Formats: sequence, structure tokens, C-alpha cells
Amino acid sequence: MKAIKALNFISGSSTDEEDIKKHRESVERVSRLATPKGDVDIEHFTVGEIKCESVKSLSNYNPHYVILYVHGGGYLSGGLDYARILAKKLAVATGFTTFTFAYRLAPEYAYPAAIEDGLSVWDHLTGGMYSPSHILLAGDSAGGNLALCLTQELLKKNRPTPRELLLFSPWTDMTCKAKSYETNKEIDPVLSREFVEDAARAYIAGAGDPADPRFSPLFGNFAAFPPAYIMAGRNEILLDDSIRLCERIREAGRIAELDIEEKGWHVYQQMPVKIASLAINRLARHIEKELNGEK
Repeated sequence: MKAIKALNFISGSSTDEEDIKKHRESVERVSRLATPKGDVDIEHFTVGEIKCESVKSLSNYNPHYVILYVHGGGYLSGGLDYARILAKKLAVATGFTTFTFAYRLAPEYAYPAAIEDGLSVWDHLTGGMYSPSHILLAGDSAGGNLALCLTQELLKKNRPTPRELLLFSPWTDMTCKAKSYETNKEIDPVLSREFVEDAARAYIAGAGDPADPRFSPLFGNFAAFPPAYIMAGRNEILLDDSIRLCERIREAGRIAELDIEEKGWHVYQQMPVKIASLAINRLARHIEKELNGEK
């Protein structure tokens, strides 16, 4: 974790132009270092002006389901290269084609640009290509936030939702008041409260209160919510975002499973380390059981 902290790729204390530039450059470096080798087929396409990518495993391809994966980066950084880290891992582990997209980033494009892009890609996939019941919606960090907000938006519109949500250290509460911000501030190797608060301000950009479910899905409606599998690291400041999300979903009478890696950090599954491989294998086994109706 000390080595990861030295990279300093999702931290900082401000979101001015120079810091954002450095942050985005750091994320691109991580993309080059962490993207796994894999026997996959990658195809590029666009939905309107949104750049998208599909990643298909050539060794264990399974056509029955697909994954729509939303990358993280605090709504400030990331793109197809960054998304490819987990997209490859998900495609190879499950056999399902994994779709990713480069949503517009803050502060150049604040709320609601990202959710609009997410809905556009969802509409593209469900517009005659795949049934929503055969799409697993995944996301890490801010991408987990977007996946949750997208699902709640679909429910508001009485539209079909994904078969299940797969969430890696989701950012669920933009008020940034959870206790884990303090208890884990010295041991989180990736995030700082300053970065998270600044990212929230850049994304919301005066569009409302951070506690509004449009930004903090933790405070939204979980009635009729699809099952969710939530993974988090014990050493991250966003730990409580995952714990409280699981509690809220269960309080609504819905299904949620929480997987906390005792040695893990924020979206540790991205890194080329053993606990990441074990986590992706656990996720794949969970998906297999879930889709087969096993308990």
C-alpha cells in the first residue's frame, strides 16, 4: 500500500486546472501499468458522440449475459484506457462481453452530463440488442455512484433495471460525513477527504445539495432495487459508503451482499496483486451462483 500511495493517482487537495491535469496524467499511467494481458477481442464504437468499447474474452466467451461497466476517477478523470483495467478482468473471469464508455468529465462537464451519457449507452444496449435482465451493471468508485444513480433513475421512470449491480468501492454519499473518513484517513493509500470533497463540488457545480439522491444515491429509494454485490477494502475512507449502502438496500427488503477485503484499499481489484485476483474470482463465483439461482 505504501507503493500505491507513492503513485498518488487519486489524491490531492484541490481541483484547479493544474491539479486536474496531473491527476488525469497519473490515472493514465496507472492504466498502462495495471491493465492485464488477456486473450480478448476489443471493438470500438460510438453512441452519438460517446466513445465506447466492448471487451470479449476469446477463451471462455459466454453470449448469454453482458456487463456494462462504468469507470471511476471522481468524475474528474478516466476514460476507455482506464476502464479497460477492470473491463478485461471482468470479461475474462465471467466470459461475458463487457461494455465501457467514456462519459463526459467534470469540471468541464458537470452534472448531469455523466448521467445523461450513461442513460444514452444504456438505451443503446437495451434498444434491441440486449434485454435489461441480461445486463449486469458494474461500476467502481464514482462509476459505482453513476451505476446506482442510473438504476434509481430507471426505477423513477418505471423502466426495467439491470439483472444485478456489481460495485467496487462505490461512492454513495457526497456529503463526505461518514466516520471512515476519519478512522481510515491515515491508512488509505489512494484517497483523501480533500480530493473527495473537491471532486463532489466540481461534479455538483451548484446544482443542488450534496445530500440530494441525484448525487448521493445512498439517500435514494431502494424499493424494487435489483440485487447488489458490493466489494470494498477495509483500509479505505469510503468504507462506510459501502457498508451503509448494503444496510439501506436490505432495509428496503432487497438483496445485497457485502464483501470486505481486510487487506484491501479503494478499488484494490484494479492492481496486479494476489488479493485482486482472488476478489475477481469471488465475484465470478458469486455471479455464477446468482444467475443459476443457487443459494
